[in-house]
Amino acid sequence: MNDFIVTREDGPTGGRYLTTLDGHTAEMTYSKAGATRLIIDHTGVPDALRGTGAGQALVKRAVEDARAAGTKIIPLCPFAKAQIGKHVEWQDVLA
Repeated sequence: MNDFIVTREDGPTGGRYLTTLDGHTAEMTYSKAGATRLIIDHTGVPDALRGTGAGQALVKRAVEDARAAGTKIIPLCPFAKAQIGKHVEWQDVLA
């Protein structure tokens, strides 16, 4: 997997995670459900980045941030749900 640099744009009601490689940007959006839960609602990976691990890097960063903040994740996005399902070590942040 590539070493993706993932940035986070966080607002009062939600935000997104972004990573860019070779001019193509993947994003994962979320909304906040109170102060202790994030709802991941969409992951968008352009065709040029499919299979590179970009989407997985976005989910991993969200998991790391949730752990650090003591929040839980509700993965409504099928991709995020599948990634967390594949990684037992990430499941501690599930709501």
